[in-house]
Amino acid sequence: MPEISEDKIKEEVMKIHTTIFEKFNYEMKYIRPPKGEYSEKTLSITNNLGYRTVMWSFAYDDWDENKQGKTEYAKNKIISNIHPGCVMLLHSTSKDNSEILGDIIKEIKKMGYEFKSLDDFEE
Repeated sequence: MPEISEDKIKEEVMKIHTTIFEKFNYEMKYIRPPKGEYSEKTLSITNNLGYRTVMWSFAYDDWDENKQGKTEYAKNKIISNIHPGCVMLLHSTSKDNSEILGDIIKEIKKMGYEFKSLDDFEE
């Protein structure tokens, strides 16, 4: 986003907002910059649109389609990086994630963690 114009940023964000609302009846209030790339300009624009920028504390190369079919690798990578307050970035395009998500959630809960909405955290 840092390389595109203010108008294009607004257009892209509002397009996503509208799509999410139409499909899920959910008003977006958080935004994650694509690839984690941001600037003071992009933060200011999205903030002025009413969004709170949230980054992740854990991500891995699950987006790479050439690295799919490695569910054990994915499980180990996720479980070994869990930590208090973890904000996990998992891509929906990962077939591995969709196959292991239920098991991962159960395992993380067994470790004593719980899942919460960003709304549950104080500013």
